[in-house]
Amino acid sequence: MFVLTFAVQAATDALSVAVETIQEAAAATTAASGGGASHLILLLTVFALAVFLGVEIITKIPPTLHTPLMSGSNAISGITVLGAILAAGGDNGTWAGILGFAAVVFATMNVVGGFVVTNRMLAMFRTRK
Repeated sequence: MFVLTFAVQAATDALSVAVETIQEAAAATTAASGGGASHLILLLTVFALAVFLGVEIITKIPPTLHTPLMSGSNAISGITVLGAILAAGGDNGTWAGILGFAAVVFATMNVVGGFVVTNRMLAMFRTRK
């Protein structure tokens, strides 16, 4: 139980640091560029790079590592749920709350679906009686 508590605390701390860093970078970019279209271009560039990196990483994973990595990605999706809850609960306006709620729903579906798939994959390796 201690390990799980420690892992959750470490994930929460890492998420807080990441959120602060992103907010500082966004504020610096907005201040430097005057905001507007260049900020949107920055966000779209980061999104495109994340998509490209994700596709490259996923295509390089051998099938024998899929199940352990799936379990790890479920833990990361759990961190995504925490971030979505922070986004939904923030005092950022109505649309931010609506999008945050949608993020909570989709991240929760991702976590549950990941555990279902992992359980089915592990069931394939169990011996039948």
